[in-house]
Amino acid sequence: MKRSLPWILVALFAAPAISADFDVADIRISDPWSRAVPPVAPTGAAYLTIHNRGAAGDRLIGVQTPAAGHAELHEHVHQDGLMKMQKLESISIDAGEEVSFEPGGYHVMLFDLKQPLTEGTPFPLTLHFEKAGSVELEVEVRAPGATGNPRHSDDHHHHH
Repeated sequence: MKRSLPWILVALFAAPAISADFDVADIRISDPWSRAVPPVAPTGAAYLTIHNRGAAGDRLIGVQTPAAGHAELHEHVHQDGLMKMQKLESISIDAGEEVSFEPGGYHVMLFDLKQPLTEGTPFPLTLHFEKAGSVELEVEVRAPGATGNPRHSDDHHHHH
């Protein structure tokens, strides 16, 4: 047992961090994350999944963070053969459904970053829902090339 204890400790501390879930009313937010950006980058993006566990729909109507001058809801759309970003006023989450924010889709755009998004340094993000109210999350900052939850094996299916 004495010989295996150091290996058990290594395994425990080497395991990837598991993001927490955040709840407000019937809404659960899971895996909030962002990519690290260069120190001179003025913008960044945050991603997450919203689960509506209730019997009625709700809408995400706003976002804010002290890490940026302002934050907006955005989506990528294909228009005339080009990929464009557009601002959204709100995003509906139907009862019993989930909405994923991921590269190439819905995301939280962070403008005028107040400090670089650095791998391993989380930042707070507050989501405002029409019915459920507000919830503050802690956003995990991952490596610059991150594409999603490292616990999921299907991340390579994202298309840009």
